[in-house]
Amino acid sequence: MTSEVSQDWKSIVHRCFRCGYCKFTHSYSDFNCPSYKEYKFETYSTGGRMWLIYGLINNDLKWSQDLANVLYACPTCGNCTENCKFEKFKGFLVDIIEAARAEAFNNGFCPENQKFLLERTRNSNNYNPYGEKNSDNSELKKKYNLPEKAEWVYYIGCTSNYRQQDLRDATLRLLKKAGIDFTLIDEHCCTSPLIRTGQNEIVPDFINYNINQIRNAGASKVITSCAGCYRTLKKDYEKFGADLGFEVFHTGELIKKLLKEGKIKILSNYENIVTYHDPCHLGRHMDMYEVPRDIIKSIPGIKFIEMKRNRENAWCCGAGGGVKIGYPDWSVEISKERLEEAKETGATVLTSMCPFCRTNLSDANKKFNMGFEIIDLIELIDQLEIEVND
Repeated sequence: MTSEVSQDWKSIVHRCFRCGYCKFTHSYSDFNCPSYKEYKFETYSTGGRMWLIYGLINNDLKWSQDLANVLYACPTCGNCTENCKFEKFKGFLVDIIEAARAEAFNNGFCPENQKFLLERTRNSNNYNPYGEKNSDNSELKKKYNLPEKAEWVYYIGCTSNYRQQDLRDATLRLLKKAGIDFTLIDEHCCTSPLIRTGQNEIVPDFINYNINQIRNAGASKVITSCAGCYRTLKKDYEKFGADLGFEVFHTGELIKKLLKEGKIKILSNYENIVTYHDPCHLGRHMDMYEVPRDIIKSIPGIKFIEMKRNRENAWCCGAGGGVKIGYPDWSVEISKERLEEAKETGATVLTSMCPFCRTNLSDANKKFNMGFEIIDLIELIDQLEIEVND
C-alpha cells in the first residue's frame, strides 16, 4: 500500500482483535454483516478485512485478485461501525475499506464487473455509470417551466434520472406543488459508485464540474432524493477537498420542514399497513433515521409498523458498495432477507428514501414473488392530496 494510506490507517487497523461484534447484533441473535453471513469465513468479516489490510500495509501480503475480491465482496453498509466496541473505529471502517479498494484499483486488481462503472462514467456520451446517453435535463426544465437560476438545485442523480424516473418525476411535481424556487442543471454522476469501488481517477474532475454547474445556477441550496448522492455531495466532496459554497439537503429534510412549518399539509388518508427500510447511506452513513419516520407518521390513516431490525441495525438492501453490479445474484438474495423481515410486520407496502434501495428491493420482490408494493416515500406523498399554505 502507499505510504499515504499506511500513515492514515496503520495506527488504527492493527488494534482490531476480532471480537466478533462486527458480525452480529448486540444480542448475537442475528447477523448484521451480509458478507459474513454469505461466506461464513472470518476473512469476509470487517475484522478479517482489517487484518488483510494490515498485512498489505506491512507488506506481509501481496496484492492478488483473490485478495481484492474479499475487499469488494462487501456492500459497505456500515452496520459493523454500529456494533464495533473500539471507539476509534467509529466512522472509519467503511473509509478504510474504500481506501483499500482504491489501492486495489491502483494496483490493477479491481474486479472486472466494477470496472464497467468507470468505463461507462468517463465516456463523454454518458457521464453516468449506466452507460445511458447523458441528459442535460433541458427537456425537463421546459416541461416544468423551471428558471435558469434559482435558490435551489434539484440534483436528480443517475439512478433516478435513468432507472427510477417515477421517483424523479414525483420529486419534481412535489417541489413545484410546494412552491420551491428550484431549477435543474446539466449534472454528471455524483461519483458515489466510483468512490465506493475505489475508482477515484476522474472523481475530482466530476466534483469540480458539478459544483460549477450548481454555482452557475446561482443556487445556495442543493436537494436530492438519492441517499447515495446526498452522502456524496454532503460528505465525500469535502473529503476530496472541495469547497461547496452551498448547503446540501435530502428531500426528506425539506418535506419535514414544510410539514412542521405548516406550509404543506397532507389531507387524504392512506389506509395501508406500511413498513420502512432505512437506506445505509441515509441512516448509518448520515445518521438520518427519524426524518422519514416523522413524515410517515404525518400521513392520515396510515398504519406504520417497524421491522425487527431498524434504524442503526437495519439489514442492508444489498445494492451498495458495488455489490449490485459485481455480485448481482447475491445482491438480490440480501434484499430477499429484508423482504422476508418486512413480511413479518404484516405490511403490504414497503417504502424507503433511496432509488438504489427501491431498485434492488423491487428486483427481489419480483424475482421471489413477495407481493409488496415497493415505493419511495416521495412517490407515496405525491399520490396524496396536499394543501399548500404561504
